[in-house]
Amino acid sequence: MLDPKPTFILDSGEPSEARPLEPESLDDGDLLDAYSRAVAGVVDEVGPAVVRVETRGRSGRQGGVGSGVIISPDGLVLTNSHVVQGSREIRLATADGLNLGARLIGEDADTDLALLRATSPQHLPAARLGDSKRLHRGQLVVAIGNPLGFESTVTAGVISALGRSLRGSTGRLIEDVIQTDAALNPGNSGGPLVLARGEVIGINTAVILGAQGICFAIASNTAKFVLGELIRHGRVRRAFIGVSAQTIPVPRRLAVAAGISNKLGAMITAIEEGSPAAVATLMPRDIVVSLDGEAVTGIDDLIRLLNGERIDHPVAVSALRGAEIVTFQVTPVERRDSRNKS
Repeated sequence: MLDPKPTFILDSGEPSEARPLEPESLDDGDLLDAYSRAVAGVVDEVGPAVVRVETRGRSGRQGGVGSGVIISPDGLVLTNSHVVQGSREIRLATADGLNLGARLIGEDADTDLALLRATSPQHLPAARLGDSKRLHRGQLVVAIGNPLGFESTVTAGVISALGRSLRGSTGRLIEDVIQTDAALNPGNSGGPLVLARGEVIGINTAVILGAQGICFAIASNTAKFVLGELIRHGRVRRAFIGVSAQTIPVPRRLAVAAGISNKLGAMITAIEEGSPAAVATLMPRDIVVSLDGEAVTGIDDLIRLLNGERIDHPVAVSALRGAEIVTFQVTPVERRDSRNKS
C-alpha cells in the first residue's frame, strides 16, 4: 500500500514528512504571476489619475456620466467629447474621493475628444501620454475607467489591430484608431488605455454592440495633436471650401479618357454661395479626384486632406468635368461648423 503521507529528501539524505507552505509564508510575488503583476502595476500607477466625469445639461437635469484621465498635475483632463457635449456643469470625482469642479477648455467632435481643466488647489496625480506609433499588435493593454461610481474599474486584453478608421458623430472618419479586446463597460468612455509600462496610448471611445470583444480607443498621438490645438485655439482648426459631396465610382471610360487611375472620387452635390469653391467656379456634379496632387477617392479623403495647415493657402483641386480634368485654385478658409461639410 502506498504511504498516504508524501515525503521529500533533505540535503542530509534522510526522508522527512512534507509540510505544506503556510499562507503567511507566501509574499505577493508568489501569489501573482507575471501577467497579474503587470496589470496590478498599471492600476497602481495610473488608477489614481482616472476620474469619473459627471455633467448636467443646460436645463439643469443630470447629463452624461463617463471617465477621464488627468494628464498634468495642474488639472488638465482628457475625456470624450460625447461625454461632455451640451453640458452646463461638469464635476469630477477622483479615485481618492476628491470632488472637483471642471470647465471645458475645448472639444473636438470629429475625434470625440474633449479637454477639461479641473479646479483644484493642489497638485493632482497625472498619467503620461505615450507614443502610439510604437505600438504592435498583441501588446498587453489595460483599460481603466470610473463608471457609475465604481472607481478604477479594470479590464485587460491585447491590441487587436492598429490604424483602424471609425465613423464619428459628425460623419467624419476618425483615423488611426486602436482596436482592442479589453472590454469597455458603460461609463468607461473617456478613460485611458494603458500599456504595461504605464503609458497612456489611447482614450477609450466606443464599443460595437453585438460584436463581441471589439472595442476602440483614439490613439494617443491623435490626442496629443488635439490637445495642442485646444490649448492654443480652444478648437481644432480645419480647412473648409464650402462643398457637400458624396463618394461615387468614376466611370472607367471617363477615367481612361482623362488619363487618371481613380476608381472612386468625390462628386460635388452642392456648393455654398460665396464659399471658396464657388469663387473658384467649381460646379455641382464635378468629381474631385485630387487635391494638391494627392488622390481623392471619396469624401473621406477630401475631408482628411482639408486640414488646418491648408487654411488661407491656395490648393490645386483637380476635378473630372465630363471627360476632362479641370484644375481649380481654391483658397480654403477655417471651418466653423464641423458637421457634414468640407
